[in-house]
Amino acid sequence: MIEIVPVVAALLITFSIGSNDTSNSFGLCIGCRVIDFKKATFLLLFFATLGIFLQGHSVMKTVGKDLVETNYEISTLALVISALIIVSSNFRGFPVSTHQVIVGSVAGAGLAYGMGVDLTVLNKIVLSWVLSPLAAGAISVVTFFTLEKVFRRLSFLELDRILKVLLLISAMLIAYNTGANELATAIAPVVHAGSLGFPLAAIFGVLMLWLGAFLLSHRVIETVCKGITPLDPKSGFSAHFGAGISVLVFTTLGMPISTTYCMIGGIASVGFAKSVRAVRIETLKRVILNFVTVPIVAFTATFSVSTLVLNFL
Repeated sequence: MIEIVPVVAALLITFSIGSNDTSNSFGLCIGCRVIDFKKATFLLLFFATLGIFLQGHSVMKTVGKDLVETNYEISTLALVISALIIVSSNFRGFPVSTHQVIVGSVAGAGLAYGMGVDLTVLNKIVLSWVLSPLAAGAISVVTFFTLEKVFRRLSFLELDRILKVLLLISAMLIAYNTGANELATAIAPVVHAGSLGFPLAAIFGVLMLWLGAFLLSHRVIETVCKGITPLDPKSGFSAHFGAGISVLVFTTLGMPISTTYCMIGGIASVGFAKSVRAVRIETLKRVILNFVTVPIVAFTATFSVSTLVLNFL
């Protein structure tokens, strides 16, 4: 049986992921005219579908079962409040972690309903949130300086051609991770609560993700790709590659982590490697503030609403 409210909320979240993560994966490719916007959205659809079906189960299990044993009530409250937070943040054009919002909301609803939150799992998730952008940054910097040495003897046109191909490949990797991690996190509560079976949830999810990408994926790119530091194809590929590898590793470990924050970690680290002045510190401070406050806000809001529901309904 399809339980409508949590499913609609989950699909609204996947729509929002699409509006965010086309910018993460293909924004620079589009800006550098490696690929046009329409083709980018269909590549996102294809690789996100591969990601959710090939590797999405481990992240779904962590969010939907290991952290809190979700049921209809928990998944409904967690996803509705998550959707409100994510959509409002996207409307402002500022990156927010789907994972942090959903994990915070699931933990808040689970605690209010007395289901118990597995603190060991929660600690692992929070640690992965901290380590994944740092890992992305480290890989990005190593990649950037490796490219500096390896491609030093190439002409500008040869270098530009090679980097554009590499940039497209790294964008496809991030699109794959979008399905395996971001989309898996969004549909985990409805699948593990029994509101909708996995195949249907995955298919509906990737279609809504594509629709969000096609209609609304122009706003967050201003912050992710321009607001922190200017990107050329070489620094862009380095950041993409670092973020892609970091997310892939943590996805394999079953950890729900943010592609957006890994991208920001990679972009900022490459910017610092080139010059501290190249990084817009104020923008980075706002991103870090969001990183700290968003899961707390999600947890508090969902716990409070869940408590009210239990007391008055």
